[in-house]
Amino acid sequence: MSTTTADPIVITPPPLDRSRQSAPQVFEHLRELIIAMRLAPGTVLQRAELAAQYGLSQTPIRDALIKLGEEGLVDIFPQHATVVSAVNVTLARQAHFLRRSIELEIVHTLAQQPDAALVTRLRDSIEVQRVLAERENYADFVLADQGFHRQLYEAAQVPELWAMVRRQSGNLDRLRNLHVPIPGKTQRVLRDHTAIVEAIAAADPLAAQAALREHLSGTLAQLETIGERFPHYLKY
Repeated sequence: MSTTTADPIVITPPPLDRSRQSAPQVFEHLRELIIAMRLAPGTVLQRAELAAQYGLSQTPIRDALIKLGEEGLVDIFPQHATVVSAVNVTLARQAHFLRRSIELEIVHTLAQQPDAALVTRLRDSIEVQRVLAERENYADFVLADQGFHRQLYEAAQVPELWAMVRRQSGNLDRLRNLHVPIPGKTQRVLRDHTAIVEAIAAADPLAAQAALREHLSGTLAQLETIGERFPHYLKY
């Protein structure tokens, strides 16, 4: 599932868009690998090694690592090393608080004036998630889950808030990626998503909020189970 400090770090970068600055692209790619736990906590990231693999100078690599540090995804030890950080549970809780606050308002708003086309799209999204869960394709399931929630933000006409939440959610997303393969998690996500959509369709704002609150409580409620399976990955 992941790379550890004992393994050589082999990264296959996507082709870089030469019309964009390199550092943001390196940041985005490394962030994706860290959140997916393909670069696990404790992995040492060497500037020179990364520069060679991305075909860049060390300057954009340095800038990308600094930005990862600002999001709490790596620990930077000047003149020594950069290490993928343990999952910061405190930051995960804060991201959860932010997301829950916003999404409770979103589903309340959407349920006040249900949009039949939106309900259809959300139901279709749940069906895609169901197929991915049956195939145990957890990586794509997580992406489909995120796509479901992004549709809610867009329907409420607050897409910029989605971008803000994503920037704050690196540690929460890492917890979720550890949680999703645990038996029963995907089935709960499907059940909760269905409850949210049906409450919106029924024009019941309070039921939509209750379903959303139940849905977002899942991962943090399972910290003990996650910690037992991955004892060296969490930081309190």
